[in-house]
Amino acid sequence: MTGPGGTGPGTATSGGRGPRVVIADDQELVRTGFGLILRARGIEVVGEAADGAEAVEAVGELRPDVVLMDIRMPVMDGLEAARRVLARVPECRVIMLTTFDLDHYVYAALAAGASGFLLKDVTPAHLAAAVRLVDTGDALLAPSITRRLVERFASGTPRTGARLPGSPALSPPAVRAPAVHRGLAALTPREHEVLTLLGRGLSNAELARTLTLSEATVKTHVARIFAKLALRDRAQAVVLAYETGLVAPGDTGRQGG
Repeated sequence: MTGPGGTGPGTATSGGRGPRVVIADDQELVRTGFGLILRARGIEVVGEAADGAEAVEAVGELRPDVVLMDIRMPVMDGLEAARRVLARVPECRVIMLTTFDLDHYVYAALAAGASGFLLKDVTPAHLAAAVRLVDTGDALLAPSITRRLVERFASGTPRTGARLPGSPALSPPAVRAPAVHRGLAALTPREHEVLTLLGRGLSNAELARTLTLSEATVKTHVARIFAKLALRDRAQAVVLAYETGLVAPGDTGRQGG
């Protein structure tokens, strides 16, 4: 584990103007490149880790706001590291990084508490925006990933144990439900409708257009849903929506009225 630029843990780079970030990836070029991108946009990179075990140690020591966590790393893979990070520092947000669009690991990561997924070919602007987004408590879920997530796992048939040719072995995705309250009876009909659309990956702006509401009203509904169901962010809302059957495979239109 090192601080940014090898200067030691916790070295400030932007005067605290943005979220504090740890980058965990076994490729030094990736860590360096992402660090340069984030610092140039006023986001402080407080540390780096070359494997999952180092990532857990770094988070415990540095207490960052956000961790960029590669899935495939030696010593400890990113999924297990994410579980340990979130158990140790629950307020931290984890964004999983991958070279491949592995939807079966998306589920495992979200169930472990990760706030989203990024492919490593992400643009600099999108990378910085993603870090700022999850730091606000939102989730980073591309509609295409959410759609496949629902189609694959709402039927209860997740794939496990996949391995890409020539890649390091990953621990089989442990399909664990997030620690959230599952009683949907506390929700109003409108909140049910909002949660259903959240489960399909709609943003607040898309929710507002679909439901003919203001964004401020949508935000109020979302906040109430999170409070009633003990959800930490939209990622858990997606997992909950299909685990409870609120969103089913093949659902594409809005529900309710």
